[in-house]
Amino acid sequence: MHIVMVAAGAHGHVNPNLPVITELVARGHRVQYAVPEPFVEAAASTGATPLVTTSVLPGTRGGPERWPVDPIEGMAFFLDEAMHVTPQLVAALDDDRPDLFLADIGGYPARVLALRWSVPLVQLSPAMVAWEGYEADNPEVVAMLHDDPRGVAYLRRFADWLAAQGVDLDPETFTGRPPRSVVLIPRALQPHAARVDPDVYTFVGPCLDARPHQAGWPEPDRPLVLVSMGSAYTADPGFYRACAEAFGDGTRRVVIALGGHFDPADLGELPDGVEAHPWVPQLAVLRRASLFVTHAGMGSCSEGLANGVPMIAIPRAVDQFSNAALLAAAGLGVVVDSDDVTIDALRRAAAALDDDEVRRRCAVAAEELRAAGGAAHAADVIEEVASPGQQRSAERSARRNGHRGPL
Repeated sequence: MHIVMVAAGAHGHVNPNLPVITELVARGHRVQYAVPEPFVEAAASTGATPLVTTSVLPGTRGGPERWPVDPIEGMAFFLDEAMHVTPQLVAALDDDRPDLFLADIGGYPARVLALRWSVPLVQLSPAMVAWEGYEADNPEVVAMLHDDPRGVAYLRRFADWLAAQGVDLDPETFTGRPPRSVVLIPRALQPHAARVDPDVYTFVGPCLDARPHQAGWPEPDRPLVLVSMGSAYTADPGFYRACAEAFGDGTRRVVIALGGHFDPADLGELPDGVEAHPWVPQLAVLRRASLFVTHAGMGSCSEGLANGVPMIAIPRAVDQFSNAALLAAAGLGVVVDSDDVTIDALRRAAAALDDDEVRRRCAVAAEELRAAGGAAHAADVIEEVASPGQQRSAERSARRNGHRGPL
């Protein structure tokens, strides 16, 4: 097949799906990946052909990846990006239309063109998905969009754009109700998982089995703590100094990832055993870690769970609060409010997680994620959507890749 993947140009929207693309290329499909310049190397590492687009998203035109905390402002960025990228993809693909589109949750141009060209589409979701009764359970979200004048203006602009594209869907259905979706998160982090439609959504877990652009990390000489707050909400040197003091007592190795917002030298002199970097290969470090201090972004939570690492969750925005709460409810992490971060609070949280029962629960969670099927299961679903007659081939492929669950 000729497959085109469209993702929003942000680490949390590109990294989670790269192993799925790698798997599809390995199965012989011709895959193009539409991404802005900063993500070309990551896309190419899968074996796909990058389809380079210009972008209006934060961090794609130089400078740090700073996203607004306000949700309406954040949603508006994705709409602006869709308006900017869609004509670029029309120009690039009109004479070479794909057999199937794959779309990140921010990859709106893929769904527009799938509908326009009558091509099947599968969403690769790196975040929680809608469940039956989602709107009733989240009246504040409905009010934000339908009562706040800024939300009303956003919906009107979105609806006008969809109509101009020939798409007969309202914005909320367009963005929140895909025709088919492969969900790249742990089911444990999906609110109301029992109420998610299994005919639309297939949970395969985080796909971490193939990440060619991630380098290795040396074996530490003592327990390792990773501190990483992602790429968007990280401009807080005082927070990192508190982590360095809390864990840099000589008994641990501490690795701090700063997210590229400032120079490690800005932290001043660090205690023995503490090192700070603009970026680290997070998966590789987590494989060596015994504790993870995280903003509780979905990608980071998934990577922590997949490696069986207990987490201190310090949420800052969007879905991070619900992710953190779910981790704590499952006994896999401790939540520290971002306004309450002190050296003592961090040490108390670490002490609460230094427990055999916590480690056992984390190990069980990691095993459950491995059993979900990962990239191989995701590729099976994609092939079946594109060509239902390939079901037997998909089943054989699943068995080859060690997946035993239902497709």
